[in-house]
Amino acid sequence: MTKSWVLRGFAAILIMLLAWVGYGWPTSTFQAEDYLYLSDQYEVTIRRDTRGVPHVLGTTNPDVAFGFAFAQAEDNWQLIEDSMPFYRGNSALYVGQDGAITDFLVKWLGLWRTIDENYQWDISPDVRAYVEAYADGINYYGATHPDEVDERILPVSGKDVVAGFMLRHLIFYGFEGSIKELTKPTRQRAVSEIIRPAQQLLLPSDDVQGAEPLFEPPAILQQAPNEISIGGVPIGSNAFAIAPKISAEGATRIVINSHQPTTGPVAWYEAHLKSSEGLNVMGGLFPGTPMVSVGFTENLAWGATVNNPDLVDVFVLDINPQNPNQYRLDGKWLDLTVSEVAIDIRLWGFFPWTVSQEVLASKHGPVLRTDHGVYAVRYAGMGELRQVEQWYRMNQATDFTQWKEAMSLQSFASFNFVYADKEGNIMFLHNSLTPRRDQRYDWSLYLPGDDASLIWKENLPFASLPQVSNPASGYVHSANQTPFNVTAAADNVKIEDFAPEHGFQMDMTNRAVRGLELFQSFGPVISKEEFSAIKHDKYYSPNTDYVSYLKQIANVEFTDAKRRRAQQILADWDLGTDLENTSTALGTCVFLAAQPKTNRHEDGKAEISEILDSCIGGLEGAVGRMNPPWGEVNRHVRGELNLPVAGGPDILRAIYGRGIKEDGYLTNVAGDGLYYLVEWDASKKLKVEGVHQFGSATLDETSPHYADQAEDYALEILHDPWFSEAALQQNLQRAYRPGDDY
Repeated sequence: MTKSWVLRGFAAILIMLLAWVGYGWPTSTFQAEDYLYLSDQYEVTIRRDTRGVPHVLGTTNPDVAFGFAFAQAEDNWQLIEDSMPFYRGNSALYVGQDGAITDFLVKWLGLWRTIDENYQWDISPDVRAYVEAYADGINYYGATHPDEVDERILPVSGKDVVAGFMLRHLIFYGFEGSIKELTKPTRQRAVSEIIRPAQQLLLPSDDVQGAEPLFEPPAILQQAPNEISIGGVPIGSNAFAIAPKISAEGATRIVINSHQPTTGPVAWYEAHLKSSEGLNVMGGLFPGTPMVSVGFTENLAWGATVNNPDLVDVFVLDINPQNPNQYRLDGKWLDLTVSEVAIDIRLWGFFPWTVSQEVLASKHGPVLRTDHGVYAVRYAGMGELRQVEQWYRMNQATDFTQWKEAMSLQSFASFNFVYADKEGNIMFLHNSLTPRRDQRYDWSLYLPGDDASLIWKENLPFASLPQVSNPASGYVHSANQTPFNVTAAADNVKIEDFAPEHGFQMDMTNRAVRGLELFQSFGPVISKEEFSAIKHDKYYSPNTDYVSYLKQIANVEFTDAKRRRAQQILADWDLGTDLENTSTALGTCVFLAAQPKTNRHEDGKAEISEILDSCIGGLEGAVGRMNPPWGEVNRHVRGELNLPVAGGPDILRAIYGRGIKEDGYLTNVAGDGLYYLVEWDASKKLKVEGVHQFGSATLDETSPHYADQAEDYALEILHDPWFSEAALQQNLQRAYRPGDDY
């Protein structure tokens, strides 16, 4: 009897615990039968070519969006599904405490408040119809594939699509870097005063060692083009164009070559979108994106590179000693907007927990309390949700005027663009939502928060941004460098025309220096072969900081035999990254190791010895020698394929590798992915060649398209993407409507 009661009591407690543990777990309200009718509302056909690339043909643009979402879901469902909780600010319920930081970021910035208040008014009706049709396509896929999907993330809405653009865009221009800085143990910058010298910037770096950042973007958001670095070398992008007057064949040409990780949520996915309403665009995009990000139409093409303007300002608030929720502004104490947000977290995979977090805001923007002060943050793109509209208008543009009209929407906080069209126009645009700032202050420092006149409300207009259209030189070249050096010197935008407080970047990459050198050396007329050679160039310029470090190494007198041998290998290096080069492995290792460091001794000898020893040891441990042919070390890996690949870090043929310590070779993880060479010949006929790093099957290892382009990529063999209707029909593998197999 006693034993029975004990067992019953235990069972009751267990049931209560299980019920409690289940409380707060995300549940699904998705009813598949409510979405099965959607395919009847859209007239669309998905046409897969023999490489598996989707060419989506619809009657209307929303028809295309519906079919495109379905096609993407077929190839990328897990990536789309994993993204949604991050955009919604509830990822911690799915991935645990690692998602809590991003959830707080979404809520602290009020992204969903902006969407809920302005979606109906700021997004044009035709764009809303498009993104909502795209959401319908995702939901229809979920309804017809219940065994593949987590229905807790369904249904997806048009607002979810908009939220994805808003959050990704912040990460792309490095917003989180300023927030990480604020959470260091001590204040990182002086507070700017009127006419304060710009030299007073950072406190000693020793004050901030070992600090844990508050905002560490999760992997799904971490991999922005210029935010990945390997050994301190940024991964960027290339885009350049030439006008007919300097083409040997009288052609207009453009390279579209934005660098991304080779796998994951921001790896390039290729598609072609076409409707009876005039939409006809092909190119690359990220899974979960409803239109092309970089690509071409019959009449024009564009590529994008990440830029690094100063788009975030930090204001030091003067807090009332008598009231911690008041700050001084223009001599008055004003109340901070104070609220709390709930962050729901799933601990250890099953334990629900809710954390309440204070959220503050001022007239400047969102506010953070720290141990060393209270700070307001004002950033480019606050309250902006029209990024999706600008991409849509760019996809629709049919000529230079319409494309510039799309760009003049100015919903993108950053990105450079290079443009070309069949009429022979070319353009470089340093796009940014650069604030109009008070010229009396040094805006690279923190700003006093008690002066309302410093709370900027306007940005530089489109016409005032650094840009070069149809230069006399006949070329523009963008590789993440300063906007004041993108073409021949006489045609560059003049830096003296812009005030320092605009915060435009001033640095040069090797790809920028080397590319500009090649345009000058190949000129005044550049052939098709030379244009391709610039894209696939494999050399470091002798005029970069990397090479200046080699000179430091050459000047050190070593007694150790291995160091002297390494020194000689580097002295013999021609700065190339071709497959047979036996100095590249050591040379690139030294470059990568040296970038984030500064000399600890005046002559630099201690650091050079340390770097050489590390690279020597790594290479000898992995491949048995310090001078292997580069092709043995640098590899392009996909499934069972393991291919040698030329190129390297910050090379125009951009290859960024990781993993030599574990595998004995570097695995290509970022850089060149999907890229195109687009031209309109002298008769204005379009010709496109391109290649994807792997293939259209993003996740399915059993698909024939999982790695069917990998070998061509490694060999730099480009092919026709079958954009024209005739070419597609000759290479058509399958045509179907969404749900035909259901």
